[in-house]
Amino acid sequence: MSAMVDNPEEYFRQFVPARDALLAELEQEALQEEIPIIGPVVGELLNLLVQVTCSEKILELGTATGYSGIYLARALTRSNGRLVTIENDADKASRADANFKRAGVEQLVEIIVGEALEELAKMDEEFDLIFIDVEKEFYAGALQHCRRLLKRGGMLVADNVGFKDADPFNRIIFASQEWKSVNLLAFLPLHSPEKDGLCLALRL
Repeated sequence: MSAMVDNPEEYFRQFVPARDALLAELEQEALQEEIPIIGPVVGELLNLLVQVTCSEKILELGTATGYSGIYLARALTRSNGRLVTIENDADKASRADANFKRAGVEQLVEIIVGEALEELAKMDEEFDLIFIDVEKEFYAGALQHCRRLLKRGGMLVADNVGFKDADPFNRIIFASQEWKSVNLLAFLPLHSPEKDGLCLALRL
């Protein structure tokens, strides 16, 4: 059996995807202002998932300043798709809007300012992929709406499922016959935090 690499965390840091100046700037802002962001590894994962699933309509719960939304929207440029993203903080939503414009993807993005669960209850359109990254205690409550809004065969991605408040969500989706899910405990360089869980789920 082959041996593992020495110091695996340091080893995998050398494979963190490159970022442009805008994303690097947002990472520095997030560090200085203690804004949790997904970081470049999960950002690239989201970008790849959008392309692999051929998603054209995406729903994001938790815009913050637009870091994850940029990765998602850039994956939609070929299909001229649409990202709907919900943020409860009007100031962060405004900053995200400016960052989407700087990234050149503003025409693909609709920002909704409001509480995620309240806004989800009003929605009735179908999405190909949903990304959840709001307060973790809301994950379980959001799941029923995600099931309703996500097309059959659509992809659900939940960040930060290593947090205690995400435990009800983890248990519900794991036991559900309506989802095919996998929970991953991972080392994610520059993610907040770097050791955390991700849930990937297929809507059956």
